[in-house]
Amino acid sequence: MSNDFQIELNGEAYRVDGDARLASLIERLKLKRGRIAIEINRAIVARAAWDEVTLKAGDMVEIVNFVGGG
Repeated sequence: MSNDFQIELNGEAYRVDGDARLASLIERLKLKRGRIAIEINRAIVARAAWDEVTLKAGDMVEIVNFVGGG
């Protein structure tokens, strides 16, 4: 699915150019799936649904990256 539109990603404008699937966004951002949580339009997206979700123009996406430390 190919698209060209804008979303809000962690409070900043982000251009989606190409594959609009959430899984593709995760890959483009080079994020590790096991260490993040995702919310779209203030609703948490279950990890099992990430491959099925398609982003739309104007979506507000928040991605939290968990960092270990000690």
